[in-house]
Amino acid sequence: MGPPKGTSAVAPETAAYIDLFKSIGLTQAKAAEAAKSAKSASLLQGLIERHSLTGGRVDEKQAGLVAALAVQGARIGEDERGYIVNAIIDGRLKSTDQVNAAVKYFENRTLPADDAEFDRECGVGCSPNAVAEYVGSPAVAGWAGMGAAITALKNTPDLRWVNPLELKNAVESALTDRFGAKEAARPKGKEPRESKTAAKAVEAEASPATPNTRTVFEEGFLGKLHKPGENPQLTPALRDAHLKATGGLVYTRFPPEPNGYLHIGHSKAIFINFGYAAHHGGKCYLRYDDTNPEAEEAVYFESLLEIVRWLGYEPWKITYSSDYFDELYDLAVELTRRDKAYICHCTGEEIHAHRGGDDGGARTPCVHRTRPIEESLREFENMRLGKYKPGEAILRMKQDLDDPNPQMWDLIAYRVLLAPHHRTGDKWKVYPTYDFTHCLVDSFENISHSLCTVEFIASRQSYEWLCDAVDVYKPRQSEYGRLALQGTITSKRKLLALVKEGYVLGWDDPRLYTLIALRRRGVPAGAIVSFVGGLGVSTAGSNIQLVRFDQAVRSYLENSVPRLLMVLKPLKVTLENVPDDYVVFVEKTLHPKVPALGTAKLPFTRTIYIDRDDFRLEDSPDYFRLAPGKTVGLFQAPHPITCTSYKTDPATGEVTELFCRLEDGTGAPKKPKAFIQWVAEHAVSGSPVRVDETRIFHRLFKSDNPLAALPDYKADIDPDSLETVKGALVEVGFWALAKRAYADAVREGKERTERALVENATGARPTDPDTPAVTSAQLVGKECVRFQGLRVAYFALDNKDARVACLDEAGDVPAARRQGDYLVLNRIVSLKEDSGKAG
Repeated sequence: MGPPKGTSAVAPETAAYIDLFKSIGLTQAKAAEAAKSAKSASLLQGLIERHSLTGGRVDEKQAGLVAALAVQGARIGEDERGYIVNAIIDGRLKSTDQVNAAVKYFENRTLPADDAEFDRECGVGCSPNAVAEYVGSPAVAGWAGMGAAITALKNTPDLRWVNPLELKNAVESALTDRFGAKEAARPKGKEPRESKTAAKAVEAEASPATPNTRTVFEEGFLGKLHKPGENPQLTPALRDAHLKATGGLVYTRFPPEPNGYLHIGHSKAIFINFGYAAHHGGKCYLRYDDTNPEAEEAVYFESLLEIVRWLGYEPWKITYSSDYFDELYDLAVELTRRDKAYICHCTGEEIHAHRGGDDGGARTPCVHRTRPIEESLREFENMRLGKYKPGEAILRMKQDLDDPNPQMWDLIAYRVLLAPHHRTGDKWKVYPTYDFTHCLVDSFENISHSLCTVEFIASRQSYEWLCDAVDVYKPRQSEYGRLALQGTITSKRKLLALVKEGYVLGWDDPRLYTLIALRRRGVPAGAIVSFVGGLGVSTAGSNIQLVRFDQAVRSYLENSVPRLLMVLKPLKVTLENVPDDYVVFVEKTLHPKVPALGTAKLPFTRTIYIDRDDFRLEDSPDYFRLAPGKTVGLFQAPHPITCTSYKTDPATGEVTELFCRLEDGTGAPKKPKAFIQWVAEHAVSGSPVRVDETRIFHRLFKSDNPLAALPDYKADIDPDSLETVKGALVEVGFWALAKRAYADAVREGKERTERALVENATGARPTDPDTPAVTSAQLVGKECVRFQGLRVAYFALDNKDARVACLDEAGDVPAARRQGDYLVLNRIVSLKEDSGKAG
C-alpha cells in the first residue's frame, strides 16, 4: 500500500507526524513514508525539535537527509546524531550515502569526534588540487576527455563520495582554466532552446547530467558556422588574399559604439566573439565604432575596455572605425564614381514618404537619384569641405528600390556633422554611417566571422551588396539571438532618465544590469561568463527570469568564497556567569568544503552580539531560537547559552540587552534546539568589525515587464528597492580575508596584464594617446573582497564608497581598521530566492 495522500484517513498521531515532517520541507509523500515506522518517526520528531529544523532552517534535500538519519541512526547516541545533523546543516554531508557513512563512523565511536577523520571517512569536500592536478596531466588533452576525467576522479579515494554535479563542476572549472572554454550540456540531436522557464532551468542546473564532450563553440549555431575561406567572394583572388593575411585563422571583433555603458546583454556578444576566436586559436579585435562624435565620450571608451578585460578577455588589437576614415571616404567616392551612390537633399520626412510612408505604399525614387555622376562627386566634395549644414545634403547608396528588404532602399552612407571628433579633431565635416562603415571595416580587418544579433538579419543583404559594389573582400555575417533578463531595462535612453531624475545612484547602481553595476554589486565576472555560456547560443532570443541569473551567481559563489559569522541587526548579550576578562579563542574553518580557504581564530567573551531576529519575548512550541528561559546553541562556539533576563528601553519598550548564562557544563546540561550566529566584543583583537553601511538591493522594478507599466516604466519602480542597514557586525577574520583577497587580485591583475602586453603588443598601441591604456588597475577593485555572511547572504565591499586603508598596505602590516575607514557592504545575492521583495 502506498503512502497516504492526506492526513484525514490516517491515525491522529500519524497525521501529526506528517504535518511536522512537511514543516521542515519534506513533500507529502516523503513525510508519509517517514511516518510509517513509529520508531523512526519518533526519532525524526526528536531531531526536528532538538535542532529547531522548522521555519526554513533546512531545505528539502537536507530534510530528506535528516529523515534518512532517523531511519539509520537508532543504533548511535543522541549526541552523535546531533553532530551528524549539524554536518548536514552546514553542508558537509550532501547525500544519503554520506549520512549512512556518518552513522557507521559513530557505531564504534563517541564524541568528541576527530573532524578531519570524520570528513575523510564520509567523503566531505572535493579536493580542488586533485582535480586540477589530474586535468593538468597529459592524460587530458582537451574538453573531449572530460567524461574520462570524471570517471577516473570518481575512483580516486578522496573523491569517491563527492556529489556528481560538484565533481563535474570542478572538472569544468579546471578545464576552463587550462583550455579556455566553458562546457555546456545540450539536448541530444537538436539545437538548444534558450528561453526556458526559470524553474526548469534551475532544476536542470541542479541535477547531475551526463557530461557533454562538445562545447558551446562546437555545437548548435556556432558549431554550424563556416570555416575561414568558405564565405563566397566575387573573385578567388579576394579569398586568397584574405587567407594569406589571416593564415586561415578565425578573426572576429567586438564592435561597441562608445556612447554608453555595456549591459548584461553585451556580455553574450563579448563571450561569443572573444570565446569563438579563442576556441579556434584565432584573433578578436576590440573595435570602437566611433562614427558619431556627437554621442561619444572618453569615459565610455575607458569603460568598454575595462569591462571586456574584467570579464576575462584580452583584445588582440584595439582599433577604431576612425582609423579608416580616409579609406572609407575614398571608397565612398569610388562608389559614387561607379554610379552606385548619389547626393540627396531630401528631408527625413521626404525619404520616409519615398519608402512608402506609414501606410507601406509604393516606393518611389528620390528626384536626385538620376543626377549625373560628376555632379554627385562635386557635391560630395562640397559636403567634405563644410559647405553644407547638417541635414542639407547626404550621400545615399543607389541600391534596389524593388527589393522587399528595406535595407536595400538607398541607405544613407554619409552625413554632415559639425561636431569635432575625439581623435581626428576638425578634419572631417562628413562622417560615415553604421551601414556604410561596418561591413567595410570588417573587410579591412579581414574578419572571417562577423557575428551579430538577429535584428541585423535584414542588414546582411546590404552588407554583402556594399562589399561587392566596391570589389573588396566580403566577410560573412551570422546572427544569433539576443540575451535579455526579465524585470530589467537596458535602453540607454531610459537608463539615462533614471540616472538624471535620481531614481538610481548612477550608471553603476547595483540595482541596474549594466555590467559596471553588476561589478559594483560584487557579482564575479566568472559567474556572468558561466551564466552566459550555460545558456548556449542559437538564433532564438533569450528572455531569462532574474531568479535564474541569481541562482547562477549563487552557485558560483557557493564554493568559491569564505563564510564569516555576521550579525545584521545586533542585540547585545552579556554572559552573567563568566568573569569580565573571560576569553576563549575559537578556530573555525572559513569554508567547510574548501579547506584551501583556510581558518580564522575568533574570540568568545563575556559580551557577544546576536541578531535581533534570533530573539523574541513570546515563546511558542514551534519557535526554537532564543527567548526568556530558553537555551540556544551558538555556531562553532564552545557552549550554548540560556536567556535569564533582559533590559528594555523605557521609552519604546524595545529590548536593548539580554542577560544569559553560559551552559559550560557546571550545572545540569541543557541541549540546544537551534544554533544561531554571533560575534564577540574583544577590543584587544579588534572584534567585532563594525560595518558602517550594509546595502541590500532588491529588484528595482516590481514586474517582469516594466515597459508595460502605465503611464511608463517609471511607474513600475519599487520605492523600497534599496534597503540600508547601519551597524552590522562581522567576525574579526574579515580584515585578514579582505587584505588577502585584494592582494591576490592585485598580483593576478599584474601578471595577466604583463602577459597581455607581451602577447598583444601590437594591440596595446602604447604610442597612441587616444587609446585607453591596458593596465592592471582595470582588473582590480574592492568588490573582489567577497564572503558569505553565515545564514544571511553573500556580500562584497562597495568599490566606490568603501574606504579600507589596510588593503593598500604592503608587507606584514596587521590587517585592521584604520583611521578614516568606512565599511560599505553590498549584498550580492541572497542565500535563497528572495521571495519577499521579488513581487
